[in-house]
Amino acid sequence: MSEPTFLNNEIRDWLMDCGLFDQLQLADFAAASGYFSISTVAEGEAIFREGDAGSFMCIIHTGQVAVQKTGADGQVITMATLRSGRAFGEMAVLDGERRSATCIAASNCQLLNLGKDSLEKMLNDAPKIAAKIIRALAVSLSKRLRMADGQLAAQQI
Repeated sequence: MSEPTFLNNEIRDWLMDCGLFDQLQLADFAAASGYFSISTVAEGEAIFREGDAGSFMCIIHTGQVAVQKTGADGQVITMATLRSGRAFGEMAVLDGERRSATCIAASNCQLLNLGKDSLEKMLNDAPKIAAKIIRALAVSLSKRLRMADGQLAAQQI
């Protein structure tokens, strides 16, 4: 394995700080860091749009991201505003389907990105670490689905 770079160390630290991957060991974070990249997105900029092909996912390091859907009447509805530590875009990366929503930077953002190709490479190179990351993403998605189910049930009462 090659020597860690300053960028890899920064990515490792961001991964450790996000709280999403609590099951990873220190060495796992170091290994995983080589598969992620960092991007900066200006307030108001679209990160991706509903219907786009899903080639990457993001984890918010700093800033906020608005998740928007277009209703049947053409109105844009903000479904959620995500903050530091939250992942988004993982559904399309995991299932290969198109984006289910538009994500717009609600403020200037620094994001960790994991491309679909990088996740596939990690599955080949470091399958145990990739499995831990995929499991953490599945748990996060499961929690969001349970919360949405609860909100739908509350609307029925």
